[in-house]
Amino acid sequence: MATGPRITIYTDGAARGNPGPGGYGVVLMSGQHRKELSDGFELTTNNRMELLAVIVGLEALRVPGSQVTIYSDSKYVVDAVEKRWVWDWVKKRFKGKKNADLWQRFLKIYDKHDVRFVWVKGHANIPENERCDELAVEASMALGLKKDFGYLQAQE
Repeated sequence: MATGPRITIYTDGAARGNPGPGGYGVVLMSGQHRKELSDGFELTTNNRMELLAVIVGLEALRVPGSQVTIYSDSKYVVDAVEKRWVWDWVKKRFKGKKNADLWQRFLKIYDKHDVRFVWVKGHANIPENERCDELAVEASMALGLKKDFGYLQAQE
């Protein structure tokens, strides 16, 4: 049972090319508090950035047991959780599944909160989703982008 604060998280990921330079954007809101997070990587995929945005948002929460609603325009992420596909992937040790490193990281933080996902249509004038898109695209264009080692190792 969730006992922590109510948190709203909007997330988005972007890649210029798929794979290509990419970034994520996150907007966290609780009461009157608001925080924006973003980062970019020199070679990654859109799905990795969508998932990483969710992970970073959840990892930023300080109070275990928070009641979290995550708004994402990624069917990949929302359906994997809400339709419980990711737990089938765990049983199969992610055999044949992409982004296993990020899904495992997600599962470690997911269980610490009461999380529900809401899919939103991208580019539909939802202010916080649009802001996440801006953050993700800006991050993908920054100088000195990080390496997405999980993506690079999966390509070896």
